[in-house]
Amino acid sequence: MPPRFRSRLLAFALTAIVFACLAPVASARLDGPPRREPPKPVPTLGQRAATVALRAVGVPYRWGGSSPTSGFDCSGLVYWAYGRLGISVPHSSYALYGLGRNVPRSRLKPGDVLFFSGLGHVGLYIGRGRMVHAPQSGRTVEIVPLGRSHYGSRLVGARRLVA
Repeated sequence: MPPRFRSRLLAFALTAIVFACLAPVASARLDGPPRREPPKPVPTLGQRAATVALRAVGVPYRWGGSSPTSGFDCSGLVYWAYGRLGISVPHSSYALYGLGRNVPRSRLKPGDVLFFSGLGHVGLYIGRGRMVHAPQSGRTVEIVPLGRSHYGSRLVGARRLVA
């Protein structure tokens, strides 16, 4: 083999070895450390109660009712949603008004209990200006926007239940 060809072949072989050794290091630098998804925040008690109450959408209204099989009245829906989470609350809108802490309308969070004029009606705030509630005989549990319904003007208070 001619010396000139041998030296080029040797140079090529050394270059190939160097690149082969550096390639894993270079790709590791490009990729960086393995990416992890940020941990999902643990839902609050209120968020979980709102999620439970949403399962009742479509269940018929029934005065005194507190289960999906028998139907719901407004306070029965709140009673059932929080009860499914192990939180005992009264089945009375008036008694519910004495629980938890007062929340201004501007600070509502999912799961806050909403009270309407006369305290004779309650609903659960679910976020984005909406609530879930059991309205009246002949209707079913439903989601309504507070701003575009007569409920928004009749809201007299909200309470956040804390465990």
